[in-house]
Amino acid sequence: MASHEKYKKTQKAAPVEINKLCDIIRETSFAIHTYHRNGHLEKIYENALAHRLKKMGLRIEQQHPLNVYDEDGTLLGEYFTDLFVEDCLIVELEACRNISDEHIAQRLGYLKSARIRSGLLVNFGAPKLYIKKFVMD
Repeated sequence: MASHEKYKKTQKAAPVEINKLCDIIRETSFAIHTYHRNGHLEKIYENALAHRLKKMGLRIEQQHPLNVYDEDGTLLGEYFTDLFVEDCLIVELEACRNISDEHIAQRLGYLKSARIRSGLLVNFGAPKLYIKKFVMD
């Protein structure tokens, strides 16, 4: 099955399925970065990635609210993820020169507080595309 074919949705995706989904997003991000290069606002890359993934038949929600919980399960509020893919993967985007420790710490905090297992951080802002996968256990 080619990576651009429909990814099968599961409520709690297995690690192999998440890896396939991450591969699709990596390939698509690379194609976007090759075409548009760096230098645009983050929203342009968000729209481009959402557009291309939707064309592949994936379920994509932009600026999707995710609940943030305290350790005892108390709802503290919500934050808005750049892309929520197939109800199981957070994709956070940047359009900056360099990714800092603060960017990474923030994304790890999002995953933990929202109780989402997997996420990607994609930076389109540098001459070389940066993608980092995070998995919370």
